[in-house]
Amino acid sequence: MLVAAIQAFAMDRVSGANATLDVEPGARSAALGSAIMAVDGDYLGLVSNPYQLSNIRYGWASFSHTAYFEDTQYDFASAAVPLGEGQGLGISFARFGADDIPYIREGEPIPEGSDYNTLSYADWMFSITFGRRILPRLDIGVGFHGLYREMDQTGWGFRGDAGVRYRLVDKLFVSGLLKGWTSSATTWESGEVEYSSPEFYLAANYSLQVSYLYGTLGLYWQSAGLFHHEARSLDFDTDEDSGGRLWDDPVDWLSGGRGGVEFTFDFGLSLRAGLSSFTTFQSVTAGAGLVIMKFLRVDYAFESHPVLSPVHRVSISISPYLFSHPEKSAPIEHRVDLAREAEVQDVSAEVEEKSTPDPETVAPEDADLGENPVQPAEGAEESKESSDEVLYKAPAGGVYWEE
Repeated sequence: MLVAAIQAFAMDRVSGANATLDVEPGARSAALGSAIMAVDGDYLGLVSNPYQLSNIRYGWASFSHTAYFEDTQYDFASAAVPLGEGQGLGISFARFGADDIPYIREGEPIPEGSDYNTLSYADWMFSITFGRRILPRLDIGVGFHGLYREMDQTGWGFRGDAGVRYRLVDKLFVSGLLKGWTSSATTWESGEVEYSSPEFYLAANYSLQVSYLYGTLGLYWQSAGLFHHEARSLDFDTDEDSGGRLWDDPVDWLSGGRGGVEFTFDFGLSLRAGLSSFTTFQSVTAGAGLVIMKFLRVDYAFESHPVLSPVHRVSISISPYLFSHPEKSAPIEHRVDLAREAEVQDVSAEVEEKSTPDPETVAPEDADLGENPVQPAEGAEESKESSDEVLYKAPAGGVYWEE
């Protein structure tokens, strides 16, 4: 710690060291305003959401491709595997850069035609993350990320993150991520060292089943940084910064957040929309996703920007395990509406209580009852076909009537 403290005085504090790690690659999260911390099941977002690995049941391999302006491309791949009940491991690899960029050295004449020298620049990223459930309502996650940079000079970067998620009620989750608890540091070939201080973010998500539309509605929100004043405005026509710290201006801090809404139909189609910054409606995002088969998911996202060109993002996720071991879906007639399940249980309990039989009508368990195991009480209807009641035998040998 002493060596790190002394070394810190030799570093230059900057904003956004290793900023490539902040670019979210998943199309699902991008369509929801890049509120990745609140999204569960997007394994392309493990850099900012490691605690979602506590819910993983099967192995998944995910890939995404994003084409930015001037042929800049972002290619990302991740693999997530369960390590037992309530814990999982994720590994991610990415390249963000551009190739065949023409340039002219200082002092050289401008070449004729297209006979230019070219160069490439790229950031290569490697990440390992781990998530675990430590309490029935509490999940934790950690991640370590490395970055190698090829520009006019090479450089190395490193950052460590830690996150936590808590389930407040049945469908409401709150999350927190301490980004760069190790600090986010970069060292360059020239010997210069830069770093960014740790930052803390909050997020929340809530889902509601909409039975009449045969689907589920999800709401997602992620805050701006809690510790530092950041320039989060996407309006480049002015020099004004927006999105102050929470204790300086709570309303301004809330405006620096992002969020989205998603509706997922029971047959696998999802429709999404969001804002990557609440400061302007020109940051609108939209997209869709489709579960083609249990082991194959495809997502698309459109991201607008006030000044730069719109971005189209595509991602795909495959589960090798589900491909070789397909899950058996329950028959349609056996599927229960989760929103009414509790109500059905309450009604069943009430019916059972009211229909408890007279002990005199219950035959002893060891009695030889022959063809008629239970004799109805006097005055009861003889015809079973005309009766609205059906007789069942309880597991313990008793009987009860169910309307």
